[in-house]
Amino acid sequence: MFLRALLAFLALPGLFAFLLPPVITYLDPWRGQMWAGGYPVLVAGALALLWCVRDFYVSGKGTLAPWDPPKRLVVVGLYRHVRNPMYIGVLLLVLGWALVTCSPLVGVYTAVLAVFFHLRVVTHEEPWLSRQFRSQWTEYAAAVPRWMPRVTPWNAVSDTKSQSKK
Repeated sequence: MFLRALLAFLALPGLFAFLLPPVITYLDPWRGQMWAGGYPVLVAGALALLWCVRDFYVSGKGTLAPWDPPKRLVVVGLYRHVRNPMYIGVLLLVLGWALVTCSPLVGVYTAVLAVFFHLRVVTHEEPWLSRQFRSQWTEYAAAVPRWMPRVTPWNAVSDTKSQSKK
């Protein structure tokens, strides 16, 4: 399974977050001088992405690839704060590229990816998760926001108990 997870990582975020931004930057006639201030954003995105890939592999028993999804709903790590931290990680990483390279085209690419990710989540992933994990997904989706992270991490047991006391 490790090789499948590695292949999925190289095929998806590898292409969209690590290969395409430098290519777009190279082709961008409006790019500016390098700006080191973008590196913290790039690194934060890369770390979030790697953390999520690890959680998919360890907790979900699957990969980030649509052709080999997790067997269990992943509700650990960053997923306790927001439902789509992997996409947020990719967007931060690509935004970091845009900032480091001062490339307006990579900035536009970031915005296009954000729209694509949202549409994919709403039209494909969430309906699939709802069918696959039923009540577990319903409870999770009701408690954890899609894009704006919760300050406190969600815990199914404690959140359920506190809701029943109200």
